[in-house]
Amino acid sequence: MKRYDKLIFVSSSDTSTSPMAEAILQNRFLLEDILIDSKGLVVLFPEPINPKAEAILVRNGMSMKDHMSEPLSETDFDERTLILTMDREQKDRIMTDFENPVNVFALTEYINTEEVIEDPYGGALADYGRCFEQLRAMVEAAAQILSEEETAAYLQ
Repeated sequence: MKRYDKLIFVSSSDTSTSPMAEAILQNRFLLEDILIDSKGLVVLFPEPINPKAEAILVRNGMSMKDHMSEPLSETDFDERTLILTMDREQKDRIMTDFENPVNVFALTEYINTEEVIEDPYGGALADYGRCFEQLRAMVEAAAQILSEEETAAYLQ
């Protein structure tokens, strides 16, 4: 039995790093179906994905062109949902701003690395490309952990 039914990547605005992470994981095979989404901590109104982030996704055979930013809410937290933030400060903010946050980890914490995700906001297209490659490696590591958890659950 799988541990999570849903995974939500969280960034500040939900317009570049978290939708890129969502697209990467959606293009990865997992043993069980899992709903993958992204949300933001500071979303005043729906916005599309950053054009540079979308260009990098398209260059890598993916797209989030229909994505609109959405705020994280109290209803997103439950025992069957995994929340992965783009940095530890975002995780800390969730832990203090929400009443019942469960299963919340910084992506780097979840995959056990000290590496820091370099937010490309305001940078050149090449900065978004570097961020994508960094996210791809981290999301692949997270997907491997999820697959291992699913395999272990099947063997029990």
